[in-house]
Amino acid sequence: MSARQLDVGELINRERFSARQWRILILCFLIVLCDGFDTAAIGYIAPAVIRDWGVARTQLGPVMSAALWGLAAGALLAGPLADRIGRKRVLLGAVSLFGAMSVAAAGAADLSALAWLRFATGLGLGAAMANAVTLMSEYSPEPRRAFIVSAMFCGFPLGAACGGLLASWLVPHSGWRSVLLLGGVAPLLLLPAMWLLLPESLRFLLLRGGDGEARRILKRLLPNAPLGDGDKLVVREENKTPGLRLVWSADYRTGTLLLAAAYFMGLLIFYLLTSWLPILISDSGMDLRQAALLTALFPFGGLLGSTLTGWLMDRYDAHRVLALAYLLTGALVFCIGQALDNHGLLALTICLAGIAMNGAQASMPSLAAAYYPTAGRASGVAWMMGIGRFGGIAGALLGATLLKLHLSLPLFFVLLSLPALLAAAALLLKRRAVAIGRRAWA
Repeated sequence: MSARQLDVGELINRERFSARQWRILILCFLIVLCDGFDTAAIGYIAPAVIRDWGVARTQLGPVMSAALWGLAAGALLAGPLADRIGRKRVLLGAVSLFGAMSVAAAGAADLSALAWLRFATGLGLGAAMANAVTLMSEYSPEPRRAFIVSAMFCGFPLGAACGGLLASWLVPHSGWRSVLLLGGVAPLLLLPAMWLLLPESLRFLLLRGGDGEARRILKRLLPNAPLGDGDKLVVREENKTPGLRLVWSADYRTGTLLLAAAYFMGLLIFYLLTSWLPILISDSGMDLRQAALLTALFPFGGLLGSTLTGWLMDRYDAHRVLALAYLLTGALVFCIGQALDNHGLLALTICLAGIAMNGAQASMPSLAAAYYPTAGRASGVAWMMGIGRFGGIAGALLGATLLKLHLSLPLFFVLLSLPALLAAAALLLKRRAVAIGRRAWA
């Protein structure tokens, strides 16, 4: 039989999802779960920090936003680095960093130290999230990629929800420091399994000339794949411009900006709610435990929202599916402000808003991963997430600013629904821009 050129993407698409692909999915899910827990932890422990250290709520603004600055910087730096040295290496370094820094933050003596340690934690969190998404997308069959990546991303809202549930028990019994300590130890325990079981991206290896290693990984990954000794593995992509040069090239610049704009708006809503909703709810008359449990419903709703949105994206127009999810988010966030006096209705509305919001936000990285070719995929996904993280920073700081204005709670949530409408508009514009570009290339 003559030697053939076999595209790894076509092989992954054609073969059954294997046990080793399930292993990659589970490990990436656990990485993102730890990421979600550590990212949201500060919002759940904030009332206890205020009480123990006797500080004003507004003084907590820099601490609330410190990890988000780190998340942005970590994503922006790690994407191009992963396109240069590989996804696995960056993932190992990122998980080591955010685990160690979360442990250190548990021993912080004042607000300044806590803010700096949260910033360092954020560097690792941002780098880990972007590269877990990239690695998982490159091992997912294209017809089910959105669903698989979104299912992996369920780890983030689940981790954030677990943060609320565990904080409601840990803080009264062991103090707020125990939440940060748990958030650091858990990812450090994952490192040996990551080192032994996570493979490097096949596509990355082939673009870097690692045909031998890619062949060994593929034989273990897909043992039934028709790969002969003389066959050559390839990545059939026309654009192999590396890293950020591809992301900001004329063909991809508009899409990059619109993806980042949508992600920015979504994270503004997410982090404002997860950071300040416990305080806002407690201001309405509930105790801190009830406030933490109700706030946990918001990310917890993402478990259903992420998988449902990913499933729909694989079957219908992905841009329209996500735009609709953001529009529903805006309507439901508005309704939260109208339901504060009815605890049952408030719980339901927060959960539904979490389904819509997290469904959209968790599926955005999948949309970005499908948009960019391998040579710039890690950079494209990471820069969307990195630029978008400034929306999280804006959300954390905006919460403190709006509290200073003493707005009524219903008006507060009316204003918060507006970014969701802008996110939907950005996605519909990107869809149109991509369609115009394809016609031009044709």
